[in-house]
Order: sequence, then structure tokens, then C-alpha cells
Amino acid sequence: MNRKYIILFIAFTLPSQLFSQELDCNVQVVSQQIQGTNKQVFETLQNAIFEYMNNKVWTNHVFSTQERIECNMMFNITDQISADEFRGTLQIQASRPVFNSNYNTTMLNFLDNDIHFNYIEFEPLEFDMNSHISNLTSILAFYAYVILALDYDSFSFEGGTAFWQAAEKIVDNSQNAPQKGWKPFDNTSHRNRYWLVKDYVDEDYSLCREFIYRYHRLGLDLMDGKIIEGRTEIASNLELLQKVYRQKPDPFMQPLHMIFDSKADEMISIFSESFQEEKNRAYEILNEIDQANAKKYETMINTAN
Repeated sequence: MNRKYIILFIAFTLPSQLFSQELDCNVQVVSQQIQGTNKQVFETLQNAIFEYMNNKVWTNHVFSTQERIECNMMFNITDQISADEFRGTLQIQASRPVFNSNYNTTMLNFLDNDIHFNYIEFEPLEFDMNSHISNLTSILAFYAYVILALDYDSFSFEGGTAFWQAAEKIVDNSQNAPQKGWKPFDNTSHRNRYWLVKDYVDEDYSLCREFIYRYHRLGLDLMDGKIIEGRTEIASNLELLQKVYRQKPDPFMQPLHMIFDSKADEMISIFSESFQEEKNRAYEILNEIDQANAKKYETMINTAN
């Protein structure tokens, strides 16, 4: 848990051989919907993605084995268009430990419905930060940087900026790609890679990044020894999200949806143990700004202390 206190000071002072992998990524490729084909290719693909995500060095920072960021990627291959062309979905999840506890909090829980790539069995996965040479590796690198960005944002205010910028560069490089997911009009609900990163670096959503920092570093990380203070901090920071919601920078508000996709159940657990006045205030805000989970929040308000 002390990695963010250390790496910010020594990131560029150590020789490159001391750098270590940052991700502890579990990869699953599901292909039940594909019939009458060579299933071995999907196992090979799964192993290739696993090696790519876990063995590539994504930063210049030092991570010990126990400090690697836990994440999961589940590819559901729904169509095999040709021998080496596939289409499906990708569920991405990531978490980080809460200070001085055995609890991991979810940082990312996102479903990408626009997975479309070519893969030749046993062909090396290659990626170039300055150009789009493979849709598969661009997708993998994009989410690696998003995972890093959210993790670093949770430890220091806007600490993940460099990684958001890296993810944005991948999006910009992919604007001429024929596959969906990279361009602004590829998805009518804005639930795609383009809007994921563009919204997070937009000044209109800067309060969402402030919330991520304050919620984790000043809220959850405090709750082991100061549960009331930590919970009070989280409750007060809900007003940051309420302000974003009321300003309505756009009708889709993807950063808010992403926060609640990963935090709604956790917030219910946190405030179910709160005193009634704080619980009522949290419920009022959450019920206003996250109507998709309104029924869940009712269970929170009805829970007796």
C-alpha cells in the first residue's frame, strides 16, 4: 500500500532493469457461441493476452509483486467472421486494496461491446504508441492505461494524468481504424472508448477525478482506524458528483455512470452503518444523481443501525 508514496519520488531515478510489471491481470476468453471451429485458437489467444498484459512494462515506476494492480478481462467471442477475424465483448474490472485492511475496492467495472479484431494464432502481439497497427493490442493497451490512471488518481489528486493522456493518444491514433469503439459516433449512448477517456480529461468532469481521490485516499483509506471520519468524508464528497450532475455537461455523463457501476454496492454498505441524518443525506444525493440504482439505495435507507 505504500507504493504511491515512494514511486512519485523515485520514478525516474532508478535503472531500467529495476522496473517491474504493474498489472496482475486475469484473462479469460469465452467462445461457447462459436461452433464448428478450432477451439485451440481461443486458448492460444487467452495465453497471448495474459502474457501481454502481465509481462509488458507500462510505466517507469517500481512495483513489487504484492503491489501489482489486480484486474480481470473477460472476452466473450460471439462471432468468428473469418479464420483470423473475431467479434465480441470485453468485461474489464480492476481493484485496489484499502489501506491497512484485507478489503479490495472496485476501481473499474466496464463492459465494452465493440470488440472486433484480427488474430493469427501464435503471431506475436505488437503495439506501437505512435500508431495504430493492431486493434487488439490497441484495445489492450488502452485499458491498461485506464486501469493505471484510475489507480493513480485514487492515491493522489489527478495523479493518473499521464496515463489518461496515454489512453487518449491511443484513441487519437485509432480514428482511422475501421473497427468501432474509437470514434465519437460509434455508440449512441457514448459508452465507448472514445468518450471514456475524452470525458475523464474534460475540465467539465474534473470534479469526478477529485471525487475518486477524496473517496479513496481521504475516505476509505481512513476507515480502518477512523470509520466515522472516513464515512463523513465520503458523504461530503457526494456533493462533488451532485454538482457535476446538476451542471449536466452532457446528457450521457459517462464518468458518473462509471463511478456508480463500480461503487454503488459499496456505498450502500458504507452508509447502511451510518447514523440516520448522514444516511438520509447520502440517500437524497444518490437517489438524485444515480437513478439507475434507486431501488438499491432504498435498501440502504431502510437498514436499521
